[in-house]
Amino acid sequence: MMEQFHHTGKKRITSGTREWADYNVNCVKGCYNDCRYCYAKIMAKRFGREKENTWRSMKIREDVAKKSFKRLPGRIMFPSTHDIFEFSPFKEVCFAVLKKLLESRNEVLITTKPRFSIIKAINHELGSFMNQIQFRFTITSNDDSLLEFWEPNAPRFKERLVSLTYAFKEGFKTSVSIEPFLDYDPSELVETVSSFTTESIWIGRMNYIPRNHLSSKERPYYTRIRKNYETHHLLEIFEKLSQHPKIRFKDSIKMQLGIEASSAGVMRLSGFQASLALQ
Repeated sequence: MMEQFHHTGKKRITSGTREWADYNVNCVKGCYNDCRYCYAKIMAKRFGREKENTWRSMKIREDVAKKSFKRLPGRIMFPSTHDIFEFSPFKEVCFAVLKKLLESRNEVLITTKPRFSIIKAINHELGSFMNQIQFRFTITSNDDSLLEFWEPNAPRFKERLVSLTYAFKEGFKTSVSIEPFLDYDPSELVETVSSFTTESIWIGRMNYIPRNHLSSKERPYYTRIRKNYETHHLLEIFEKLSQHPKIRFKDSIKMQLGIEASSAGVMRLSGFQASLALQ
């Protein structure tokens, strides 16, 4: 069972969700989205807590649902291992936990593959806490065929873009996660979402891409996605997008490229990757 909070301390480690927040809160086990690349799902299967066909059957974490929350230093990500859905009782418990976090004057990063009805309801029911909220919408592709395969029960591109546009126009702080980027070149998607993003746009890669036990339907998608994350291609994307003022690259990409932060806060390539860039 994942802990309700995860504090990063002095941020000595900044991988995964730790790059975004100091704490995670989750009130549901499993996730109906059932994304093929989901890290939480992979870990639950690895340690025998779930099977491939049980992850989408969600359960409420009663210990978290009943908990009182105090004000915590730093930012809280809600949720990080599941999404916020329209159907009962999961919508109600998510909204109740979120309200308690906000009423305790916490700063909350709401992470979601957005459903428009949910974003509209957050605005209507919790809009008075707008200054404490930043949305981070996961929009991994503008190609619905890719979304249908990798994120079978999550909203398609149009609904996610409509949700982003709505939140932006209503005055919320908005940011976007393109992690993992499913398009070979995410530049077009970046430009599409940039106009409606007040904060950052994060680019990340897919980890744990299996090679074995794939069906004939699955194999072409997995073969294709590996090409996205070949080092030379990630370097091309980095060079193309690194000057964009809103772009942030996840540590998974920076480590693969050997990218380091200089004392001035400017990203630079290691000697090996710099030599690749000059070729």
